[in-house]
Amino acid sequence: MLQQTTVVAVMPYYERFLARFPTVRDLAAADENEVFGLWEGLGYYSRARNLRRAAQVIVADYEGTFPFDVETLQQLPGIGRYTAGAIASFAFEQRAPIVEANTRRLYCRLLGYANDPRSSGGQQALWLFAEKILPKKRPGGFNQALMELGATVCSPKKPDCEKCPVQTHCRAFSEGTQDVIPSPLIRPHVTEMTEVCVAVRRKNRFLLRRRADGERWAGLWDFVRFAVDEQFTLSSVIQAVQEQTGLNVELGHQIAELKHSVTRYRIRLKCYTAEAISGRLQAATQWHEVSAAKFCEYPLSVTGRKLAKLLAETFAG
Repeated sequence: MLQQTTVVAVMPYYERFLARFPTVRDLAAADENEVFGLWEGLGYYSRARNLRRAAQVIVADYEGTFPFDVETLQQLPGIGRYTAGAIASFAFEQRAPIVEANTRRLYCRLLGYANDPRSSGGQQALWLFAEKILPKKRPGGFNQALMELGATVCSPKKPDCEKCPVQTHCRAFSEGTQDVIPSPLIRPHVTEMTEVCVAVRRKNRFLLRRRADGERWAGLWDFVRFAVDEQFTLSSVIQAVQEQTGLNVELGHQIAELKHSVTRYRIRLKCYTAEAISGRLQAATQWHEVSAAKFCEYPLSVTGRKLAKLLAETFAG
């Protein structure tokens, strides 16, 4: 849960998740919809899917006992080198190095590494350094201390070098380069785009479909949604809805415009309602017809949830 997320944001999710799935067997037996529902709002939903899949592997292949060595841990879904090292050292006191955002910045400054730390050469140098400095006793506590040092003292901007306990070992400090090391991440160009989301209503229920593997927010449920160009027309929206659902609709007014970002895209989402007037719902897509009062039972994206709340207020009862 802490990947790409802050501790403050994670805590209520963690407590609810652990209360519902106190053991690895509970999580392995859980319905994916329920897992997504408890994860909703944290983003990066592949993490939730991989967590459940990892639990299933642990139950099926390891009789419910969590593996403790780095090599085996990396075979589990969603667990890479850093996560494997963190689990092995924190939970099992295995001598396993870790390199993540905070320790990467700390190691770069200690080494005076001015090249790109995310390159293959940079990764190799930092992982080798992390392994060399790791003590034989209490490696988990040592790793956590390094992460804390990077987060609180060796910060990205204006590091508090005067309070740093490893200042005398820091090449960047001795050379006065701590403000330019590590080299900044080159941000990808942000692409502006427009999407349309249509809440299609039929017999007082709205269409929701489960997003397929390979799609954004795979496994979550969503209203009819598609990208459009800036010159889109209402007739083109109606046609796109018909292509996705098989239904002919009467388009209502735009009820909201939501702005959000996904990876390198900044998206303007125009939300409409529509009434189904004829046609047959496509069977090839996993559509559910859901009353506004039942939206809470379906895991949705952040923008999907915002639209669902608006619809629930508008079509209450």
